[in-house]
Amino acid sequence: MRPPKTHAPAGTHSSTDFGYLHSVESGAAVDGPGMRFVFFMAGCLFRCVYCHNPDTWKLHNGRKITVDDAVAEIKPYAGFLRMAGGVTISGGEPLMQAPFVGEMFKRFKSELGLHTALDTQGYLHASMDDEWFDNVDLVLLDIKHSDPEVYQRLTAQPLQPTLDFAHRLQRLQKPIWLRYVLVPGWTDGHDDIARLADFVADLGPIVERVEVLPFHQMGTQKWAQLGMDYPLAGAPTPTPESTAEARSIFAERGLTVF
Repeated sequence: MRPPKTHAPAGTHSSTDFGYLHSVESGAAVDGPGMRFVFFMAGCLFRCVYCHNPDTWKLHNGRKITVDDAVAEIKPYAGFLRMAGGVTISGGEPLMQAPFVGEMFKRFKSELGLHTALDTQGYLHASMDDEWFDNVDLVLLDIKHSDPEVYQRLTAQPLQPTLDFAHRLQRLQKPIWLRYVLVPGWTDGHDDIARLADFVADLGPIVERVEVLPFHQMGTQKWAQLGMDYPLAGAPTPTPESTAEARSIFAERGLTVF
């Protein structure tokens, strides 16, 4: 049974006539299979303490574009991308602009024949019909933590909508690449990782891979440029041993891990 559609939360963008784009990357190798053209949409309701792109948070700070603009921007690369990879829509949080992003995916599929990937936390999925996902081939799903209280402190948003989204993708049989950022003192607890690994394994074969991403300090300068104190200034990066241990917890449950 299809879940009831809810109204989009305040602060989101509901127009299909135009959207807000933060930036693009034409040769990304870490945002889905193969080489990707990535649209980074503006706007995010999360306030992750380790965010390395806080400049994407404000929706209207982005460049105003139409779907025609987006198609024109990627079209010169389409022939190569059809053979070597595809297109990924990321952010920020792309579901902040779900109607517009849905039109982008539709055009990329129907006109350019591209493999499509959505990079999201899934928090805003409840306002979207199942048909919205018809033009999405792969979901890069970010689950920041498995403990609801820690998740709230880490992101300023509740965990449950993201878990519900994962179950929705299971029902739709939509392939997932799970992404988990390993932050010392925040997300590296054995029991917390094991709890998440159990949840992910229960989703079944739609989870094609798990990516454990070691925390880094590359976003520090952006916080400073925005006049904001970086909550994790001076925090260490994970050791190779702790990263290997985290990956092994997922692998022990039969998951393919990177």
